Amino acid sequence: MDRRAFLHLTTLAPLVMAGGAARSAPPPDWARLRRQLKGTLVLPGDSGYDSARRLFNPVYDRIRPGGVAYCATPADVSACLSFARANGVAVTARSGGHSYAGWSTGTGLVIDVSRMNTVSYASGRATVGAGAKLIDVYDRLARHGVSIPAGSCPTVGIAGLTLGGGIGVVSRKYGLTCDTLESVRVVTADGRLLTADATHHSGLYWACRGGGGGNVGIAVSFTFRTHAAHDLTVFFLHWPWSKAGAAVRAWQSWGPSAPDELWSSLHLTRDARGLDVLVVGTYAGPKASLDRLLAPLVARVGTPSSRSVRTTSYRQAMMIMAGCASSSVEQCRRTPRESFAAKSHMAYSELPAGGVRSLVDGVARGGRHSVLLDALGGAVGRVKPAATAFPHRAALYSVQYYAEGTDRTWLRGLHGEMAPHFGEHAYVNYIDPDLTGWRGAYYGPNAARLAEVKSTYDPDRLFRLPQGI
Repeated sequence: MDRRAFLHLTTLAPLVMAGGAARSAPPPDWARLRRQLKGTLVLPGDSGYDSARRLFNPVYDRIRPGGVAYCATPADVSACLSFARANGVAVTARSGGHSYAGWSTGTGLVIDVSRMNTVSYASGRATVGAGAKLIDVYDRLARHGVSIPAGSCPTVGIAGLTLGGGIGVVSRKYGLTCDTLESVRVVTADGRLLTADATHHSGLYWACRGGGGGNVGIAVSFTFRTHAAHDLTVFFLHWPWSKAGAAVRAWQSWGPSAPDELWSSLHLTRDARGLDVLVVGTYAGPKASLDRLLAPLVARVGTPSSRSVRTTSYRQAMMIMAGCASSSVEQCRRTPRESFAAKSHMAYSELPAGGVRSLVDGVARGGRHSVLLDALGGAVGRVKPAATAFPHRAALYSVQYYAEGTDRTWLRGLHGEMAPHFGEHAYVNYIDPDLTGWRGAYYGPNAARLAEVKSTYDPDRLFRLPQGI
Protein backbone atom coordinates (compact mmCIF):
# COMPACT_ATOMS: atom_id res chain seq x y z
CA MET A 1 0.00 0.00 0.00
CA ASP A 2 2.24 2.80 1.28
CA ARG A 3 5.27 2.19 -0.86
CA ARG A 4 8.43 4.25 -0.64
CA ALA A 5 9.35 4.42 -4.28
CA PHE A 6 7.44 4.29 -7.54
CA LEU A 7 9.43 3.10 -10.51
CA HIS A 8 7.93 4.76 -13.56
CA LEU A 9 10.17 4.16 -16.57
CA THR A 10 9.59 6.60 -19.41
CA THR A 11 12.37 5.68 -21.76
CA LEU A 12 12.30 8.54 -24.24
CA ALA A 13 15.24 7.56 -26.47
CA PRO A 14 17.18 10.51 -27.90
CA LEU A 15 17.55 10.76 -31.63
CA VAL A 16 21.19 10.73 -32.64
CA MET A 17 22.01 13.06 -35.50
CA ALA A 18 24.66 12.40 -38.13
CA GLY A 19 27.20 14.66 -36.46
CA GLY A 20 26.83 12.82 -33.13
CA ALA A 21 24.67 15.51 -31.50
CA ALA A 22 21.40 14.46 -29.89
CA ARG A 23 18.06 16.15 -29.94
CA SER A 24 14.98 15.40 -27.83
CA ALA A 25 12.14 13.35 -29.20
CA PRO A 26 8.98 15.35 -29.83
CA PRO A 27 6.48 15.36 -26.97
CA PRO A 28 3.70 12.79 -27.07
CA ASP A 29 0.71 13.85 -29.15
CA TRP A 30 -2.00 13.39 -26.52
CA ALA A 31 -4.56 15.16 -28.70
CA ARG A 32 -4.09 12.54 -31.40
CA LEU A 33 -4.60 9.75 -28.90
CA ARG A 34 -7.78 11.45 -27.70
CA ARG A 35 -9.15 11.46 -31.23
CA GLN A 36 -8.44 7.75 -31.62
CA LEU A 37 -10.42 6.67 -28.56
CA LYS A 38 -14.08 5.80 -28.36
CA GLY A 39 -13.70 6.33 -24.63
CA THR A 40 -12.38 9.39 -22.82
CA LEU A 41 -8.85 10.68 -22.30
CA VAL A 42 -8.47 12.93 -19.26
CA LEU A 43 -5.38 15.12 -19.13
CA PRO A 44 -3.93 17.50 -16.52
CA GLY A 45 -5.97 20.67 -16.58
CA ASP A 46 -9.18 18.92 -17.65
CA SER A 47 -12.16 19.37 -15.33
CA GLY A 48 -12.32 15.69 -14.38
CA TYR A 49 -8.60 15.17 -13.87
CA ASP A 50 -8.51 15.28 -10.08
CA SER A 51 -11.13 12.57 -9.73
CA ALA A 52 -9.75 10.53 -12.63
CA ARG A 53 -6.30 10.19 -11.07
CA ARG A 54 -7.49 8.99 -7.66
CA LEU A 55 -7.24 5.44 -6.36
CA PHE A 56 -9.22 3.92 -3.51
CA ASN A 57 -6.41 4.75 -1.06
CA PRO A 58 -6.02 8.55 -0.66
CA VAL A 59 -2.32 8.21 0.21
CA TYR A 60 -1.62 8.01 -3.53
CA ASP A 61 -3.46 11.23 -4.39
CA ARG A 62 -0.06 12.87 -4.84
CA ILE A 63 0.59 10.85 -8.02
CA ARG A 64 -0.21 12.83 -11.16
CA PRO A 65 -0.50 10.75 -14.35
CA GLY A 66 0.31 12.24 -17.71
CA GLY A 67 -3.12 11.04 -18.81
CA VAL A 68 -5.95 8.72 -17.80
CA ALA A 69 -7.65 6.85 -20.65
CA TYR A 70 -11.10 5.50 -19.82
CA CYS A 71 -11.18 2.79 -22.47
CA ALA A 72 -14.57 1.82 -23.87
CA THR A 73 -13.39 -1.04 -26.09
CA PRO A 74 -10.43 -3.38 -26.52
CA ALA A 75 -9.49 -1.26 -29.55
CA ASP A 76 -9.07 1.69 -27.18
CA VAL A 77 -6.66 -0.34 -25.09
CA SER A 78 -4.72 -1.29 -28.21
CA ALA A 79 -4.53 2.36 -29.29
CA CYS A 80 -3.20 3.33 -25.87
CA LEU A 81 -0.49 0.69 -26.01
CA SER A 82 0.50 1.77 -29.52
CA PHE A 83 0.76 5.36 -28.26
CA ALA A 84 2.90 4.23 -25.32
CA ARG A 85 5.25 2.21 -27.52
CA ALA A 86 5.66 5.01 -30.05
CA ASN A 87 6.31 7.70 -27.45
CA GLY A 88 8.15 5.83 -24.72
CA VAL A 89 5.39 6.57 -22.23
CA ALA A 90 5.04 4.29 -19.21
CA VAL A 91 1.69 2.51 -18.94
CA THR A 92 -0.26 1.36 -15.91
CA ALA A 93 -3.41 -0.78 -15.99
CA ARG A 94 -6.29 0.06 -13.65
CA SER A 95 -9.55 -1.75 -12.95
CA GLY A 96 -10.83 -1.02 -9.44
CA GLY A 97 -7.83 1.03 -8.33
CA HIS A 98 -7.22 -0.99 -5.16
CA SER A 99 -3.53 -1.84 -5.57
CA TYR A 100 -2.12 -1.94 -2.04
CA ALA A 101 1.13 -0.36 -3.24
CA GLY A 102 -0.58 2.23 -5.43
CA TRP A 103 0.64 0.52 -8.57
CA SER A 104 -2.61 1.09 -10.45
CA THR A 105 -1.47 4.63 -11.12
CA GLY A 106 1.73 6.24 -12.33
CA THR A 107 3.18 9.31 -13.97
CA GLY A 108 2.64 8.05 -17.52
CA LEU A 109 -0.58 6.79 -19.10
CA VAL A 110 -3.13 5.07 -16.88
CA ILE A 111 -5.23 2.66 -18.94
CA ASP A 112 -8.51 2.43 -17.04
CA VAL A 113 -10.89 -0.39 -17.99
CA SER A 114 -13.70 0.51 -15.58
CA ARG A 115 -16.11 1.37 -18.40
CA MET A 116 -15.84 -2.16 -19.78
CA ASN A 117 -18.00 -3.44 -16.96
CA THR A 118 -20.79 -5.51 -18.49
CA VAL A 119 -21.89 -8.72 -16.80
CA SER A 120 -23.79 -11.31 -18.84
CA TYR A 121 -24.86 -14.91 -18.25
CA ALA A 122 -25.72 -17.84 -20.50
CA SER A 123 -25.61 -21.62 -20.18
CA GLY A 124 -23.71 -21.76 -16.91
CA ARG A 125 -21.11 -19.18 -17.93
CA ALA A 126 -20.66 -15.56 -16.87
CA THR A 127 -18.84 -13.11 -19.12
CA VAL A 128 -17.58 -10.19 -17.10
CA GLY A 129 -15.94 -7.02 -18.33
CA ALA A 130 -12.58 -6.31 -16.72
CA GLY A 131 -13.86 -3.11 -15.13
CA ALA A 132 -16.79 -4.64 -13.27
CA LYS A 133 -16.80 -4.12 -9.51
CA LEU A 134 -17.50 -7.10 -7.27
CA ILE A 135 -20.75 -5.73 -5.89
CA ASP A 136 -22.11 -5.43 -9.43
CA VAL A 137 -20.92 -8.91 -10.39
CA TYR A 138 -22.74 -10.39 -7.41
CA ASP A 139 -25.86 -8.31 -8.00
CA ARG A 140 -26.19 -8.97 -11.72
CA LEU A 141 -25.46 -12.69 -11.53
CA ALA A 142 -27.91 -13.07 -8.65
CA ARG A 143 -30.69 -12.14 -11.07
CA HIS A 144 -29.91 -15.43 -12.84
CA GLY A 145 -29.63 -17.40 -9.61
CA VAL A 146 -25.88 -17.93 -10.00
CA SER A 147 -22.57 -16.51 -8.83
CA ILE A 148 -18.79 -16.95 -8.91
CA PRO A 149 -16.41 -17.25 -5.95
CA ALA A 150 -14.90 -13.86 -5.20
CA GLY A 151 -13.91 -11.46 -2.45
CA SER A 152 -15.73 -9.20 -0.04
CA CYS A 153 -14.63 -5.62 -0.84
CA PRO A 154 -17.49 -4.27 -2.97
CA THR A 155 -15.49 -1.85 -5.13
CA VAL A 156 -12.58 -4.13 -5.98
CA GLY A 157 -12.35 -4.72 -9.73
CA ILE A 158 -12.80 -8.24 -11.05
CA ALA A 159 -9.59 -7.98 -13.10
CA GLY A 160 -7.12 -7.45 -10.29
CA LEU A 161 -8.83 -10.00 -8.07
CA THR A 162 -8.84 -12.74 -10.72
CA LEU A 163 -5.36 -12.11 -12.08
CA GLY A 164 -3.86 -12.40 -8.59
CA GLY A 165 -5.80 -15.56 -7.70
CA GLY A 166 -8.89 -14.36 -5.85
CA ILE A 167 -9.22 -15.49 -2.24
CA GLY A 168 -12.83 -15.01 -1.19
CA VAL A 169 -15.64 -15.83 1.17
CA VAL A 170 -16.70 -19.11 -0.47
CA SER A 171 -13.26 -20.22 -1.65
CA ARG A 172 -13.23 -23.42 0.37
CA LYS A 173 -16.40 -24.58 -1.38
CA TYR A 174 -15.88 -23.28 -4.92
CA GLY A 175 -12.17 -22.44 -5.21
CA LEU A 176 -10.37 -19.21 -5.96
CA THR A 177 -11.84 -16.79 -8.47
CA CYS A 178 -9.17 -17.83 -10.97
CA ASP A 179 -10.08 -21.51 -10.52
CA THR A 180 -13.40 -20.91 -12.28
CA LEU A 181 -11.88 -18.84 -15.10
CA GLU A 182 -12.43 -20.61 -18.44
CA SER A 183 -11.06 -17.94 -20.75
CA VAL A 184 -9.75 -14.40 -20.71
CA ARG A 185 -9.43 -11.79 -23.45
CA VAL A 186 -6.16 -9.88 -23.20
CA VAL A 187 -4.62 -7.03 -25.16
CA THR A 188 -0.91 -7.80 -25.30
CA ALA A 189 1.99 -5.37 -25.51
CA ASP A 190 1.98 -5.45 -29.32
CA GLY A 191 -1.68 -4.43 -29.41
CA ARG A 192 -3.18 -7.80 -30.31
CA LEU A 193 -6.47 -8.89 -28.74
CA LEU A 194 -6.03 -12.55 -27.76
CA THR A 195 -8.45 -15.05 -26.27
CA ALA A 196 -6.55 -17.31 -23.90
CA ASP A 197 -7.90 -20.58 -22.55
CA ALA A 198 -6.70 -24.12 -21.88
CA THR A 199 -6.02 -24.80 -25.58
CA HIS A 200 -5.30 -21.35 -27.04
CA HIS A 201 -2.38 -19.32 -25.68
CA SER A 202 -2.38 -21.70 -22.74
CA GLY A 203 0.70 -20.14 -21.17
CA LEU A 204 -0.97 -16.74 -21.11
CA TYR A 205 -4.12 -18.33 -19.68
CA TRP A 206 -2.03 -20.01 -16.96
CA ALA A 207 -0.32 -16.72 -16.05
CA CYS A 208 -3.67 -14.91 -15.80
CA ARG A 209 -4.69 -17.26 -13.00
CA GLY A 210 -2.55 -15.99 -10.14
CA GLY A 211 0.34 -14.20 -11.85
CA GLY A 212 -0.87 -10.76 -10.78
CA GLY A 213 -2.26 -7.83 -12.76
CA GLY A 214 -0.28 -5.56 -15.06
CA ASN A 215 2.41 -8.10 -15.95
CA VAL A 216 1.71 -9.76 -19.29
CA GLY A 217 -1.07 -7.70 -20.85
CA ILE A 218 -4.28 -5.83 -20.12
CA ALA A 219 -7.29 -8.06 -19.57
CA VAL A 220 -10.54 -6.74 -21.01
CA SER A 221 -13.00 -9.55 -20.20
CA PHE A 222 -13.29 -12.88 -18.40
CA THR A 223 -15.51 -15.92 -18.83
CA PHE A 224 -16.19 -17.90 -15.65
CA ARG A 225 -18.00 -21.10 -14.75
CA THR A 226 -20.78 -20.24 -12.35
CA HIS A 227 -22.34 -22.06 -9.42
CA ALA A 228 -25.92 -21.97 -8.19
CA ALA A 229 -26.41 -19.14 -5.72
CA HIS A 230 -28.20 -21.01 -2.94
CA ASP A 231 -28.91 -19.43 0.42
CA LEU A 232 -25.96 -19.03 2.78
CA THR A 233 -25.78 -18.89 6.55
CA VAL A 234 -23.55 -16.07 7.78
CA PHE A 235 -22.18 -15.89 11.30
CA PHE A 236 -20.33 -13.51 13.63
CA LEU A 237 -18.88 -14.67 16.95
CA HIS A 238 -17.15 -12.16 19.26
CA TRP A 239 -15.00 -12.89 22.30
CA PRO A 240 -13.26 -10.62 24.80
CA TRP A 241 -9.55 -10.02 24.31
CA SER A 242 -8.69 -12.38 27.14
CA LYS A 243 -9.72 -15.18 24.76
CA ALA A 244 -7.49 -14.04 21.88
CA GLY A 245 -4.80 -16.69 22.35
CA ALA A 246 -7.33 -19.46 22.79
CA ALA A 247 -9.17 -18.27 19.68
CA VAL A 248 -6.04 -18.37 17.52
CA ARG A 249 -5.08 -21.83 18.75
CA ALA A 250 -8.57 -23.23 18.26
CA TRP A 251 -9.40 -21.51 14.98
CA GLN A 252 -6.24 -22.46 13.11
CA SER A 253 -6.87 -26.16 13.69
CA TRP A 254 -10.61 -25.84 13.04
CA GLY A 255 -11.15 -23.39 10.17
CA PRO A 256 -8.86 -24.83 7.45
CA SER A 257 -10.01 -28.41 8.12
CA ALA A 258 -13.75 -27.75 8.31
CA PRO A 259 -16.09 -29.14 5.62
CA ASP A 260 -15.75 -27.33 2.29
CA GLU A 261 -19.10 -25.63 2.82
CA LEU A 262 -17.73 -23.68 5.78
CA TRP A 263 -15.45 -20.68 5.23
CA SER A 264 -14.28 -18.55 8.12
CA SER A 265 -11.96 -15.70 9.01
CA LEU A 266 -10.44 -14.80 12.38
CA HIS A 267 -10.00 -11.08 13.05
CA LEU A 268 -7.84 -9.69 15.85
CA THR A 269 -8.47 -5.95 16.04
CA ARG A 270 -7.41 -2.90 17.99
CA ASP A 271 -9.42 0.22 17.12
CA ALA A 272 -11.05 3.20 18.80
CA ARG A 273 -13.38 0.86 20.72
CA GLY A 274 -10.55 -1.26 22.08
CA LEU A 275 -9.48 -4.84 21.43
CA ASP A 276 -11.73 -7.44 19.83
CA VAL A 277 -11.72 -11.07 18.71
CA LEU A 278 -14.09 -12.01 15.90
CA VAL A 279 -14.71 -15.15 13.86
CA VAL A 280 -16.87 -14.39 10.83
CA GLY A 281 -17.87 -16.69 8.03
CA THR A 282 -20.28 -18.22 5.58
CA TYR A 283 -21.79 -21.69 5.44
CA ALA A 284 -23.46 -23.27 2.44
CA GLY A 285 -26.09 -25.04 4.52
CA PRO A 286 -28.78 -24.53 7.19
CA LYS A 287 -28.30 -22.88 10.57
CA ALA A 288 -28.82 -26.09 12.52
CA SER A 289 -25.94 -27.80 10.72
CA LEU A 290 -23.71 -24.78 11.20
CA ASP A 291 -24.45 -24.74 14.93
CA ARG A 292 -23.11 -28.28 15.15
CA LEU A 293 -19.97 -27.33 13.25
CA LEU A 294 -19.36 -24.27 15.44
CA ALA A 295 -19.69 -26.28 18.65
CA PRO A 296 -16.09 -27.61 18.75
CA LEU A 297 -14.69 -24.11 18.23
CA VAL A 298 -16.88 -22.66 20.97
CA ALA A 299 -15.98 -25.50 23.31
CA ARG A 300 -12.28 -24.70 22.98
CA VAL A 301 -12.50 -20.89 23.09
CA GLY A 302 -15.46 -20.43 25.43
CA THR A 303 -18.90 -18.88 25.17
CA PRO A 304 -18.85 -15.88 22.81
CA SER A 305 -19.69 -12.46 24.23
CA SER A 306 -22.00 -12.02 21.24
CA ARG A 307 -23.24 -14.38 18.57
CA SER A 308 -25.14 -13.75 15.35
CA VAL A 309 -26.14 -16.54 12.96
CA ARG A 310 -28.48 -15.88 10.06
CA THR A 311 -29.55 -17.69 6.89
CA THR A 312 -30.13 -15.37 3.97
CA SER A 313 -29.99 -15.15 0.20
CA TYR A 314 -26.61 -15.52 -1.49
CA ARG A 315 -26.77 -11.93 -2.74
CA GLN A 316 -27.58 -10.57 0.70
CA ALA A 317 -24.80 -12.66 2.23
CA MET A 318 -22.34 -10.98 -0.14
CA MET A 319 -23.76 -7.58 0.87
CA ILE A 320 -23.26 -8.49 4.52
CA MET A 321 -19.69 -9.62 3.90
CA ALA A 322 -19.08 -6.33 2.08
CA GLY A 323 -20.24 -4.33 5.09
CA CYS A 324 -23.35 -3.24 3.19
CA ALA A 325 -26.01 -5.17 5.10
CA SER A 326 -28.39 -2.21 5.34
CA SER A 327 -27.32 -0.47 2.13
CA SER A 328 -28.48 -0.55 -1.45
CA VAL A 329 -26.15 -1.71 -4.20
CA GLU A 330 -25.83 1.90 -5.32
CA GLN A 331 -24.80 2.95 -1.81
CA CYS A 332 -22.38 0.04 -1.60
CA ARG A 333 -20.70 1.24 -4.80
CA ARG A 334 -19.89 4.46 -2.96
CA THR A 335 -17.85 2.83 -0.20
CA PRO A 336 -15.78 5.67 1.30
CA ARG A 337 -12.12 5.86 0.43
CA GLU A 338 -9.72 5.19 3.29
CA SER A 339 -6.01 5.50 3.97
CA PHE A 340 -4.38 2.26 5.00
CA ALA A 341 -1.26 0.15 4.72
CA ALA A 342 -0.93 -3.64 4.71
CA LYS A 343 1.34 -6.67 4.48
CA SER A 344 0.72 -10.41 4.25
CA HIS A 345 1.88 -13.94 4.92
CA MET A 346 0.61 -17.32 3.79
CA ALA A 347 0.55 -19.85 6.64
CA TYR A 348 1.66 -23.35 5.66
CA SER A 349 1.59 -24.70 9.21
CA GLU A 350 -0.12 -23.90 12.49
CA LEU A 351 1.44 -21.32 14.76
CA PRO A 352 3.25 -22.78 17.77
CA ALA A 353 2.62 -21.39 21.25
CA GLY A 354 5.32 -18.74 20.89
CA GLY A 355 3.94 -17.61 17.57
CA VAL A 356 0.44 -17.28 19.00
CA ARG A 357 1.79 -15.12 21.82
CA SER A 358 3.72 -12.90 19.41
CA LEU A 359 0.65 -12.40 17.22
CA VAL A 360 -1.68 -11.58 20.08
CA ASP A 361 0.83 -9.30 21.81
CA GLY A 362 1.55 -7.54 18.53
CA VAL A 363 -2.08 -6.68 17.90
CA ALA A 364 -2.46 -5.44 21.49
CA ARG A 365 0.18 -2.74 20.95
CA GLY A 366 -1.00 0.83 20.63
CA GLY A 367 -2.52 1.97 17.36
CA ARG A 368 -5.46 1.14 15.12
CA HIS A 369 -4.85 -2.04 13.23
CA SER A 370 -5.92 -5.63 12.73
CA VAL A 371 -4.75 -9.05 11.61
CA LEU A 372 -7.11 -11.10 9.45
CA LEU A 373 -6.66 -14.86 9.02
CA ASP A 374 -8.70 -16.30 6.12
CA ALA A 375 -9.16 -20.07 6.01
CA LEU A 376 -7.99 -21.92 2.92
CA GLY A 377 -7.99 -25.67 2.31
CA GLY A 378 -11.03 -27.33 0.80
CA ALA A 379 -11.37 -26.73 -2.94
CA VAL A 380 -8.40 -24.34 -2.95
CA GLY A 381 -6.05 -27.05 -1.71
CA ARG A 382 -7.17 -29.70 -4.19
CA VAL A 383 -5.62 -27.84 -7.13
CA LYS A 384 -1.96 -28.64 -7.77
CA PRO A 385 0.45 -25.74 -7.07
CA ALA A 386 1.69 -25.67 -10.68
CA ALA A 387 -1.77 -25.94 -12.30
CA THR A 388 -2.21 -22.17 -12.09
CA ALA A 389 0.23 -19.37 -11.36
CA PHE A 390 -1.11 -19.14 -7.79
CA PRO A 391 1.28 -21.41 -5.86
CA HIS A 392 -0.09 -21.41 -2.31
CA ARG A 393 -2.36 -24.45 -2.58
CA ALA A 394 -0.97 -26.11 0.54
CA ALA A 395 -1.39 -23.01 2.73
CA LEU A 396 -3.76 -23.38 5.67
CA TYR A 397 -4.73 -19.73 5.70
CA SER A 398 -3.75 -16.28 4.50
CA VAL A 399 -2.62 -13.59 6.94
CA GLN A 400 -3.29 -9.91 6.30
CA TYR A 401 -1.76 -7.25 8.55
CA TYR A 402 -3.78 -4.06 8.16
CA ALA A 403 -3.09 -0.64 9.66
CA GLU A 404 -5.18 2.52 9.44
CA GLY A 405 -3.30 5.51 8.06
CA THR A 406 0.07 5.46 6.33
CA ASP A 407 2.59 4.63 9.06
CA ARG A 408 4.15 1.22 8.35
CA THR A 409 6.06 0.94 11.64
CA TRP A 410 3.63 -1.45 13.32
CA LEU A 411 3.22 -3.46 10.12
CA ARG A 412 6.92 -3.95 9.61
CA GLY A 413 7.50 -4.81 13.23
CA LEU A 414 4.83 -7.48 13.57
CA HIS A 415 5.41 -8.87 10.09
CA GLY A 416 9.07 -9.30 10.94
CA GLU A 417 8.28 -11.00 14.24
CA MET A 418 5.94 -13.45 12.56
CA ALA A 419 8.20 -14.29 9.60
CA PRO A 420 10.11 -17.02 11.49
CA HIS A 421 6.78 -18.76 12.10
CA PHE A 422 5.05 -18.22 8.75
CA GLY A 423 8.06 -18.17 6.45
CA GLU A 424 8.54 -15.89 3.46
CA HIS A 425 5.24 -16.55 1.69
CA ALA A 426 2.94 -13.71 0.59
CA TYR A 427 -0.19 -13.07 -1.50
CA VAL A 428 0.36 -10.99 -4.64
CA ASN A 429 -3.05 -9.33 -4.32
CA TYR A 430 -1.82 -7.89 -1.01
CA ILE A 431 1.21 -6.56 -2.87
CA ASP A 432 3.89 -5.31 -0.51
CA PRO A 433 6.46 -2.69 -1.60
CA ASP A 434 8.72 -3.63 1.33
CA LEU A 435 9.37 -7.20 0.17
CA THR A 436 12.81 -7.89 -1.23
CA GLY A 437 12.31 -11.58 -2.02
CA TRP A 438 8.93 -10.94 -3.56
CA ARG A 439 9.30 -13.34 -6.53
CA GLY A 440 9.63 -16.33 -4.27
CA ALA A 441 7.11 -15.01 -1.74
CA TYR A 442 4.34 -14.42 -4.31
CA TYR A 443 5.04 -17.13 -6.86
CA GLY A 444 7.30 -19.78 -5.35
CA PRO A 445 8.40 -22.33 -7.96
CA ASN A 446 5.99 -20.82 -10.50
CA ALA A 447 8.16 -17.71 -10.93
CA ALA A 448 10.31 -19.29 -13.64
CA ARG A 449 7.37 -20.19 -15.87
CA LEU A 450 5.88 -16.72 -15.37
CA ALA A 451 9.13 -15.20 -16.60
CA GLU A 452 8.90 -17.39 -19.72
CA VAL A 453 5.33 -16.22 -20.41
CA LYS A 454 6.44 -12.63 -19.89
CA SER A 455 9.25 -13.00 -22.44
CA THR A 456 6.79 -14.47 -24.96
CA TYR A 457 4.04 -11.85 -24.71
CA ASP A 458 5.98 -8.77 -23.58
CA PRO A 459 9.57 -9.29 -24.76
CA ASP A 460 10.37 -5.56 -24.69
CA ARG A 461 8.89 -5.15 -21.19
CA LEU A 462 6.31 -2.50 -22.00
CA PHE A 463 4.52 -3.48 -18.79
CA ARG A 464 6.84 -2.56 -15.94
CA LEU A 465 6.01 -2.64 -12.24
CA PRO A 466 8.40 -2.23 -9.31
CA GLN A 467 7.62 -5.86 -8.53
CA GLY A 468 6.84 -6.91 -12.09
CA ILE A 469 7.69 -10.27 -13.59
